[in-house]
Amino acid sequence: MKVQVAKWGNSTAVRLPKAVVKQLGLTSGMMLDVSVDDGVVKLAPDLDEAKIEGASAGKPEPFPVTMEWMIAEAERLGGLKNAPEDDFDWGPDVGSEIIYDDYNPRRKAL
Repeated sequence: MKVQVAKWGNSTAVRLPKAVVKQLGLTSGMMLDVSVDDGVVKLAPDLDEAKIEGASAGKPEPFPVTMEWMIAEAERLGGLKNAPEDDFDWGPDVGSEIIYDDYNPRRKAL
């Protein structure tokens, strides 16, 4: 399998084919160790990062964000107890705060 070296900003990059990414269990943002051995470039998942994230074989476990988790997290952080009593009073409208466009039901007559 051949890949092309390309310019990416101020760096040089190689895109990994989807089959390789899937086979190795790589995910976007994952750190890789890069080494050169007898003119051969080697990429390997960073095992230290895998241990920190609690992942197996270099593949991080996805974090399940569910509605139940979000509600529990909001309650853990104090829920509405920490919300402000009233919205901030910015004062009366001055100038052209109202935008008349196709989405404004009270569109200004031309």
